[in-house]
Amino acid sequence: MTSRPQLIDRPTSVEPVLEVGRNCWCIAPASRFAALIDASDYFAAFAQACQAAERQILILGWDFDRRERLTRGDAPTDLPDELGAFLTALVKRKRRLQVFLLSWDFNMIYAAEREMLPALRLRLQAPRRFHFRLDGSHPNGASHHQKVVVIDDRVAFAGGIDLTRCRWDTSEHRPDDPRRTDPDGNRYPPFHDVMACIEGEAAARLGELARERWRHAHRWRIRPPKVDGPSPWPGGLEPDLRDVPVAIARTEPGFRRRPGVREVECLYLDAIAAARRYIYIENQYFTSKSLADALARRLSEADGPEVVLVLPLHTGGWLERLTMDVVRGRILERLTTADRHDRLRVLYPAQEDLGDDCISVHAKLLIVDERLMRIGSSNTSNRSMGLDTECDLAIEATAGSERVALSIARLRDRLLGEHLGCTPDAFGAKMREQPGLIAAIEACSGGRRGLRPLPWRVDPEVDELVPDDAVIDPSEPLSPDYFVSQYVPNAGKSTGRRRLWLGLGLVFGLLALAAAWRWTPLHEFLSPDLLAGYLRTLDSPILRAIAAVSGFVAASLLMVPVMLLVVIVAIVFGGWPAFAYALVGSMASAAIGFAVGRQVGRGTLERFSGPRLDQLGKRLARRGTLAVAVLRMVPVAPFTVFNLVAGGSPVGARQFMFGTFLGMAPGIAAITMFSDSLWQALKNPSPMNIALALGVGLVVLIVARLATRWLRTS
Repeated sequence: MTSRPQLIDRPTSVEPVLEVGRNCWCIAPASRFAALIDASDYFAAFAQACQAAERQILILGWDFDRRERLTRGDAPTDLPDELGAFLTALVKRKRRLQVFLLSWDFNMIYAAEREMLPALRLRLQAPRRFHFRLDGSHPNGASHHQKVVVIDDRVAFAGGIDLTRCRWDTSEHRPDDPRRTDPDGNRYPPFHDVMACIEGEAAARLGELARERWRHAHRWRIRPPKVDGPSPWPGGLEPDLRDVPVAIARTEPGFRRRPGVREVECLYLDAIAAARRYIYIENQYFTSKSLADALARRLSEADGPEVVLVLPLHTGGWLERLTMDVVRGRILERLTTADRHDRLRVLYPAQEDLGDDCISVHAKLLIVDERLMRIGSSNTSNRSMGLDTECDLAIEATAGSERVALSIARLRDRLLGEHLGCTPDAFGAKMREQPGLIAAIEACSGGRRGLRPLPWRVDPEVDELVPDDAVIDPSEPLSPDYFVSQYVPNAGKSTGRRRLWLGLGLVFGLLALAAAWRWTPLHEFLSPDLLAGYLRTLDSPILRAIAAVSGFVAASLLMVPVMLLVVIVAIVFGGWPAFAYALVGSMASAAIGFAVGRQVGRGTLERFSGPRLDQLGKRLARRGTLAVAVLRMVPVAPFTVFNLVAGGSPVGARQFMFGTFLGMAPGIAAITMFSDSLWQALKNPSPMNIALALGVGLVVLIVARLATRWLRTS
């Protein structure tokens, strides 16, 4: 029998944190509430609740795998254990039951991790009352990240666990558990996460949220179910609380005239501001600027709260380690600097015998004192604050609600008991004995399982090459305007009128150039045939390449526009040689200009440059590699001047050269692709040649547009 947790110095009168319309969508009563720690408990409860469904099961997910096993033999039934077959058999058995499953229409970057064509496979095996659709109704770069299940509008689940592969695990997180395999039979590391189960009006409000998602995604108006009889609450699931108000907080990006919703972020900030003794966070990521700023302010206070972050040792595969882990390291560096009073601990759950594996912390949980608890889908990342759809549940212990405060304390003890390898009662006892949360954790550490300090510092060479969170972890939809706003100095952003005049000038310039080629001696001096003849006098292909690149570099250093030089090289050489010469020449010229700028120094350059170039240097220093790449595509200064300014800025040489390559290569490739058509149109501007050049250019623009759209959504 477990002992009852005791509250520690809880204030008797506090202002409520939850506020409808500010940091939550609604607050609705739940007749029962239970926290489910880890997917083995959630999957079993989900299966039991679904078997009791009568009319409607609504499922929202970031991912779904029909082959995922639910109970893995722990609770055998006469229904299949695989998720897709389980739901299909359930619909066939219950003639009035309909299942509506809405999963994110994922980007191709996740294709290797997901089941291909799941909708088609389910349609071939499921009855018509099983509706499975993918939801791509979101802005560029966003995802649908909510994990919600609603059964007959009477019982609902919400939290961090998707009904998909590599989620199932028990709270023991045994290194050698033979049941922890994916649908293909591959073993995966231990996995920690949290879900909430609620009953009553709060569940009906989640049903409303899910049906609204279906309406936006596929224009389906799903009617709420009308069901009498026993509740589908999972049998054997003991509630943590009865008759408790539950708040629902959302993130929804603005899209198709729908305004954005940032309740999740607001609730995080309000909860952090309200903390008195401690802030406890479990999360997959920690990359949010706004949350880091809020925590840094509290850590800098002389009498502020303790902050304990439980994060995974690594966030995922190699790509996430080279992106999200690097951004996480930058954020944690800021928090460590702000921690003047030694009240910050950044920890990861460790267990012996895991080898190279680690326990994947996938939970999205926040506990503030014994006052507020939230379980949801939102990561502590920028995109969860504004770009992805999210859904969190929160419970608050207001003045006089001691039973809610005791339940929050009990959940804290359960979670930390799991991580530290002790019982909830043992950790609760340490909380009463020790002066704070950090001291209690350290008093229980040292066993085979425990919370260890996270080695979050990043290799400076890797940090230098990785772009900042504006691209890796954006808080708003990715678009050309977004990149310009992030990377281009204000002084370099053209107005609409200026863009119009630039476009008209380019058109008239090309027409004038075409006329010059036909009716002036220009074609005699700069004829590609003549230039090619000069180069053919060089016997060796290597000498011709050196001459081409050297001429390119010399001309660019003399302030000849680089894009004009690329056009000339493309016309003279054509094909891959032109691309190689132009790219090598551009990179060499950039390196020389950068080296000169580095030698001259920033102070000397500032004396000769105006505020526009000074702003450019500051933007480069702050944004790094991606700023260089974007400013190569959206030039705000001549090529050589840009190189000098970059050399005088704190941007690193590797960042500069890598960004130059990323920014220059696509444009050079596009020009060299249709160099022959361009030359013919300039040399002999007949209607046929001009039409051919325009046609080729149009094809290139269409391909570039499709590639850009694919990159934005990937």
